[in-house]
Amino acid sequence: MNFGRVAAAALAAWVVYLGVSPLVNNVLLADLYAQHARVFRPQAEMNVAFGLAAALAGFFVFAYAYAKGYEGGAGVVEGLRFGVVVGLLLAAFSVAWNYVVLPVSGALAAAWIVDVIVEMAIYGAVVGLVYRPRGGRK
Repeated sequence: MNFGRVAAAALAAWVVYLGVSPLVNNVLLADLYAQHARVFRPQAEMNVAFGLAAALAGFFVFAYAYAKGYEGGAGVVEGLRFGVVVGLLLAAFSVAWNYVVLPVSGALAAAWIVDVIVEMAIYGAVVGLVYRPRGGRK
């Protein structure tokens, strides 16, 4: 495993996340979030720095898992496939339970499910594009 490339892939995906996540949450889902404002912590109480740091750590795990499972295929395609699998995993284990325990609408839960799958596919494609094992692609 090429740990330098894992780190580069993680950082690249995190940088893309810094653009994609605000677009999704502050623009695309803004109306749904406004309808559910009572459910969320007030803006002044949000610890954005902690969230960004946690996401960065998560991208290192994400890129590491990609590298461990890398099968030698075309990076972007393999990354997309990996990202969709991770997105489905997150949707099943996290988003579904958020819907179960939080008083949010089915519309918001569905939007979260689509979002997590699409975003993880995008980040997987980025990781697949950047990560290169020792000796390059097969």
